[in-house]
Amino acid sequence: MNKARAGVQWYARTIHCPGDTGGVAQSPSHPESPYARGTRSYTMSRIRGKDTSIEKAVRSYLFARGFRFRKNDKRYPGHPDIVLPKYRTIVFVNGCFWHMHEGCESFHMPKSNVEFWTAKLTRNRDRDRRQHEQLRQMGWRVIDVWECELRGDAREPRLERLAREIAEGTDVDDNARDDENQP
Repeated sequence: MNKARAGVQWYARTIHCPGDTGGVAQSPSHPESPYARGTRSYTMSRIRGKDTSIEKAVRSYLFARGFRFRKNDKRYPGHPDIVLPKYRTIVFVNGCFWHMHEGCESFHMPKSNVEFWTAKLTRNRDRDRRQHEQLRQMGWRVIDVWECELRGDAREPRLERLAREIAEGTDVDDNARDDENQP
């Protein structure tokens, strides 16, 4: 069991459900909720916006290959996860859920409080698009790396492709498509 889940269960048992020795109790106001009252807020507060495991994996890979960068630079729109000034490239490492990765089987709209989540996640996606456009207008290349691209066997090829995209100063996928369309 991971530490975050263990912490939530401990918190729920000791603070909100002292008599509970098993899993997390249901909230009386929301019987379908798996969380005790107040536990959902605690759970959400544990979600980090920077230095996530996928960000660390990407940074570690790039650093090992000799790329030097700044992380979470507040001087740029969106506080990019990785800024490579030498290559005029910015990398965002996005979670599929929080950034509403379209066409991804890892992204599912929550079934409860749908109106809230739809508005929130749509705002996130729209904000990302605006920030990417601002960065491009400032002369930066913007690369998105998605959480689902870093799972299992797909991780190494995606990281290799990212390194090529940065080093060559081009979007590898766009070049591949352009080459296919040439007569």
